[in-house]
Amino acid sequence: MKDQVKDIKYIRHDSLQAWGQTCLEKLGVPDDDAHFLSESLIQTSLWGIDSHGIARLPHYLARLQAASIKPAPNIKIENAGPCIANIDGDHGLGIVVTGRATKEAIRLAKKNGVGIAGIRESSHCGAIGIYGRMIANEGLIGIVFTHTDSLAAPHRGYQKFLGTNPICISVPNADGSPLCLDMATTIIPYNVVLNARRENGKIPEGVAFDKDGAPTEDPHSVASLAPVGMHKGYALSFMIDLLCGPLNGMAWGPNISNMYRDLTERRHLGSLVIAIDPQRFFGGTTFPRSAAEMAREAREQTPRDPGQPVLAPGDDHYANEKLRLAHGIPIEPGLWEQMNELSIKFGAALPESVDGAEN
Repeated sequence: MKDQVKDIKYIRHDSLQAWGQTCLEKLGVPDDDAHFLSESLIQTSLWGIDSHGIARLPHYLARLQAASIKPAPNIKIENAGPCIANIDGDHGLGIVVTGRATKEAIRLAKKNGVGIAGIRESSHCGAIGIYGRMIANEGLIGIVFTHTDSLAAPHRGYQKFLGTNPICISVPNADGSPLCLDMATTIIPYNVVLNARRENGKIPEGVAFDKDGAPTEDPHSVASLAPVGMHKGYALSFMIDLLCGPLNGMAWGPNISNMYRDLTERRHLGSLVIAIDPQRFFGGTTFPRSAAEMAREAREQTPRDPGQPVLAPGDDHYANEKLRLAHGIPIEPGLWEQMNELSIKFGAALPESVDGAEN
């Protein structure tokens, strides 16, 4: 695996998690929150979602230093009924805020059958598959939405209007890890563009437009992203923005502050987390087994390409996790340079490679 891409380092996940936690604690993030955030980023990287994994930590650290994110916010939870909670994140780290909201949604669902947590005054919350799987691992059905600043062109347009606004649906699986859909409503998330810019690479064909509306593979020329499924992705993004922004008293689309432009400006982001107890439905007792059977039968379908078998939702992430636990998390040269700078700045020992050698 190490010979596949030159100059990429393969780092032990546990060493990388400890490094991230140390950096966060140096900026005043409480131990438990620093552990949860770093662990969430490492888990995301293990799944192969490099757009939202450890590569995002330098940005979070920069915003903590710029004071647009509070290291120890006063997160408030207000119950608005037996099944609904409003969470004010007090401009904290989005992963920490959404993690707290997810725990509250789980608590409400176990007690009353469904739990819905609306979030306001948050920041970038990472890969929402983290929270969907948290819910599914408790035997519940998880549905999670969040929104971002304008990055995506509307169907039939080319100027950025809505965010990449992702959706996650995760369900318990009797045969093991939850089945999980975690997708942006654009063909690629914007962080793929940022990673390509950092490494001076290219992006896939047909996923983005330049300032004149022409398709581009040059990440430095990207002015907007294409919605997934044309009008379908656009409409999904539109509705998700309403559920995350206005429903929680937050802004939408072009009115949301840019994630990367002014790091001193707070994001004012919202999210919506839903947990549902399947035991309250006719098929509840057999639901996890039905999910497992459906996944198994899907994998048994004849593929068009024998080398590309049919997968169930989440299978690709779990396959990546197995490989990366054994071979390490790949760190590209540009990110490794950032990590070196942060290690010097915060006095944090650089993480180890998979063979135990110091890098």
